[in-house]
Amino acid sequence: MAVVRLSFSPAPVHVRTARLVGVAVARRAGVRQSLLDEVRLAIGEACTRAVALHRQHNLTDPVLVEMSDSGTYSVRVVDRAPIEAGVGLAALPPDELAKESLSEDALTTGVGFALLAGFVEDLLVRPADGGVGTEVRMVWPVGH
Repeated sequence: MAVVRLSFSPAPVHVRTARLVGVAVARRAGVRQSLLDEVRLAIGEACTRAVALHRQHNLTDPVLVEMSDSGTYSVRVVDRAPIEAGVGLAALPPDELAKESLSEDALTTGVGFALLAGFVEDLLVRPADGGVGTEVRMVWPVGH
């Protein structure tokens, strides 16, 4: 079992690196070629959401990403924003999300779960260990 861990400062520029590493690890783990675009999009969305939450709350803690290939390919993205911030906008109706008064970061966190659910069949969102933040866990099958 290989585990790759990344941590990066909450800046949008680092999301691309997380996506690139995530796809490289997925390829090495044996994820089917046809799923690699899904992996790329999902990791990008989860990391973008975490960065947006950190920026909204002026947090300098790193965003954590962990990739593992133990039987499946799993990716965990952990932010350190208050848990209610991470799920609050996801519950808003679409007409509220369309309001121009929402910041770009607020809109990103609000629609992030809906996008992730479209990219990933095996998606789990839960409070992060230690009680501060949110863990987004995504899993894809590996095939040989």
